[in-house]
Amino acid sequence: MYGTVAKTKVKPENREKLRELTKRQMAERQVAGYVTSYLLFENDSDVAWMFAIFEDRASYDANAADPAMDAQYQEYSALMEDAPEWHDGQIEQG
Repeated sequence: MYGTVAKTKVKPENREKLRELTKRQMAERQVAGYVTSYLLFENDSDVAWMFAIFEDRASYDANAADPAMDAQYQEYSALMEDAPEWHDGQIEQG
């Protein structure tokens, strides 16, 4: 598997909006090779971690290059206090 992890800040009033938006976006668009995604909100903090998991790097790269993905990114990044810090890589089970 392959994926990305992003660290960002999300104001408390935008947390539910981000949850709803990501759920809607995933329902609207079928992405080849997409497995799942998660949101983690750190305890007592505005820090959020976003995880997106794909079957392989080729699927991830194809999604990243898709203009529809950029449109989705523009929509959800508006709910964040700062730009996400992205980390891409191979996912291995421990």
